[in-house]
Amino acid sequence: MKKINGKFKLAVMVLLTMSLLTGCAYTTKDLNEQSVLAINWVQTSAEFRAISYQSYNLARMNLDAFLASYSESKPVAVVADMDETITDNSAYQAFLVGNDFGYSSKTWGPWIASGQAKAMSGAVEFFNYAKERGVETFYISNTKMAFYEGVEKKLKNLGFPYVDKKHLLLRTDTSDKQPRRDIVAKDYEIALLLGDNLNDFLSVFRKKPVDGRFAETDKIKDEWGKKFIVFPNPQYGDWEGAIYNGNWGATPVEKDKMRKDHLQRWDYQP
Repeated sequence: MKKINGKFKLAVMVLLTMSLLTGCAYTTKDLNEQSVLAINWVQTSAEFRAISYQSYNLARMNLDAFLASYSESKPVAVVADMDETITDNSAYQAFLVGNDFGYSSKTWGPWIASGQAKAMSGAVEFFNYAKERGVETFYISNTKMAFYEGVEKKLKNLGFPYVDKKHLLLRTDTSDKQPRRDIVAKDYEIALLLGDNLNDFLSVFRKKPVDGRFAETDKIKDEWGKKFIVFPNPQYGDWEGAIYNGNWGATPVEKDKMRKDHLQRWDYQP
């Protein structure tokens, strides 16, 4: 029996060593497993749905307050991000689980074309309410312009207003949304901005590390819940890139380490 146990242990050690040497210790498939609970929360928690309703109720109240005091001549607009702000793409994130690859245009395009994304709770009602109040909506998204037709069809089918080439501003030459926000601001008074990523509001957050994003957030603390309305997205975003110090090309092993290095742990020693 001792010989068998010894041979078994040796075999396990050899397999582990080979795995480490061939770089198979941790893969993108393994990394995707870390998203399961976040996706569960988005898809199954009533709390996530409640937060979405709450955010759009707040947007309606703030829009009413803005219009009640607005006396300028410029028409009024609301600027909104698209993914995880007005549409829920958690099914795409769930699709990645079990696969040994991450997000790419190769799969994102077919996902958009499938028309399976759902509207966020309260979204369609809010934007149509804004339209009734004479307020136009501009959708600023970093989905590439190559996917415009699929995006337009998807939003129209979901019932969103102002879905046309004037109001649907997709990504062309830069992922920085400020130039597109400036286009809107030139002819409109922007009452509200809605998004799940802080880059949806200001470009000062772009490519900042974790502490830098915290500092910029604190500088404008009075804007959150007023002009700026943030939606929760625990699945992906520039908050993740900040953990990697902008190195999205890091290996799964490196990403796993950086994620865990940023955990603030309870130092308990019984």
